[in-house]
Amino acid sequence: TSGSTPETARKVDALYKSIVPAGTHLAGSIKEAEAAKVIENAQRDINIAFVNELALIFHKMGIDTLNVLEAAGTKWNFLPFRPGLVGGHCIGVDPYYLTWKAEAVGHHPEIILSGRRINDSMGAYVASRVVKLMIKHKQPVDGARVLVLGMTFKENCPDIRNSRVIDVIRELQSFGCRVDVADPWADADEVRREYGLTLIPYERINSGKRLFDQYATVVFAVKHDMFNELSFSRDASKTVVYDIKSVLSKELVDGRL
Repeated sequence: TSGSTPETARKVDALYKSIVPAGTHLAGSIKEAEAAKVIENAQRDINIAFVNELALIFHKMGIDTLNVLEAAGTKWNFLPFRPGLVGGHCIGVDPYYLTWKAEAVGHHPEIILSGRRINDSMGAYVASRVVKLMIKHKQPVDGARVLVLGMTFKENCPDIRNSRVIDVIRELQSFGCRVDVADPWADADEVRREYGLTLIPYERINSGKRLFDQYATVVFAVKHDMFNELSFSRDASKTVVYDIKSVLSKELVDGRL
């Protein structure tokens, strides 16, 4: 703890070692321990920003990003990061703590802030891709019913803190879309308090393709396992499907990140 003596720190470390099977590492100081935690999240943020930027480039080149990453992943030392929305209470926040402190001590961080700019822009980018697909498929945008599946900041958890799915929703609403949101993991009251959104019951969408046909567009925003259980077919369906996290196979979607 802050201000503790080396002897106290060793005793605390021994206590944690006795109850943490994975073991512990005794940092040299509380500052070093906090710095280690911050840079771990900043590093992940930068790695995701890199593959997000690749997704932007490959889309312009007409290349499927996931196919490229899967091919690159056959090399043993390739890091398996995937593009997506970066939210939550750690990865999307800690880099700002580090950059604030860096500037406070006289250093302007470039890589960390660049990664943050890319990741913070992905919600608007996804929404623009969705709208362009709607136009391409002759779907009217203004007043169109859009279903967004997923509101939490990551899959298979109820945590909605700093979820960047809201960026996609707000941007689609700015184009005049009428957006419904469903998430079997998220707490509806919490979503209402935090984002002013009313979730539709998940049971309403679990009927599969017939319900999807009520929407001009469906956006898979979070890769919940439960979404794999949805019955969905493209046969005779005019619904535009955009898949941020590759929930569905490529053949079932009109676009993916």
